Amino acid sequence: MTYSQLWRRLLPLYDEREAKAVVRTLLEERFNLTLTDLYTDGLDRLTDEEKVRMETLIERLEAGEPVQYVVGKARFCGRDYMVAPGVLIPRPETEMLCKEVISAYNRPYCTLQPPAPLRVLDIGTGSGCIAVTLALDLWNCTVTAWDISGDALMIARENAHRLQAHVNLELQDALNPDETALNASPFDIIVSNPPYICIRESKDMAKHILAHEPHTALFVPDDDPLLFYRSIAHYGLSHLKPSGMLAFEINPIYAEETCKMLEHMGYEQIERKEDQYGKERIVIARIT
Repeated sequence: MTYSQLWRRLLPLYDEREAKAVVRTLLEERFNLTLTDLYTDGLDRLTDEEKVRMETLIERLEAGEPVQYVVGKARFCGRDYMVAPGVLIPRPETEMLCKEVISAYNRPYCTLQPPAPLRVLDIGTGSGCIAVTLALDLWNCTVTAWDISGDALMIARENAHRLQAHVNLELQDALNPDETALNASPFDIIVSNPPYICIRESKDMAKHILAHEPHTALFVPDDDPLLFYRSIAHYGLSHLKPSGMLAFEINPIYAEETCKMLEHMGYEQIERKEDQYGKERIVIARIT
């Protein structure tokens, strides 16, 4: 079996560039084979047991399972996170969300940074990639992270433990916070990458995403695309400190509606930020 034969097996699912990258990721992460190895005799040096295991993993890729689930990890903000089908795979757009929050506060003599630790809340934490990144990279902060899924919280806990980040994980429903959440002390920052894809948009999505990533973390009803944003922003009205920051990753289709909703609710200094593709992907707002 050659590298060329392996990536060509994925062509029904990916274009040539993507197929090569996926197979290369698998072989590097699970078999420690470099690109040079792949073009020489690296595959021939695998043991029979390793070849059987490789075939099993390739078959999972052929079935459309994302390579991040197959290798069990994904890269985010320079760190590796454990991922499994119960959580979304971290994406570059979400890295932007973290960077916007960090850059707002990690500035010398920043007047937004109080002497007491910043209180940060990540709503819908999934793998914990946002919460862990902020806990490790944001100056002087304490981080709480919510998710409605117990399985997701187990993965987030593993990531926080492995990366030595202090994150307080709570089982909470963003649409129905319980008494503990309602009685929580105010936060300096509330950040969220909630479900924001309308069900009607699923027809344009890659089949391997639809088949394997959790729908509860992806989709909202077609008739209420701002469902989670409205609920989280409402919580922020009573649980953000004065000048506190609300930071969202959004669906670019609803950027205007999201900003108008926040303005109507009384938020100020509302900003939109574009992603690497020129789409409005981040919204930042503050409460007075």
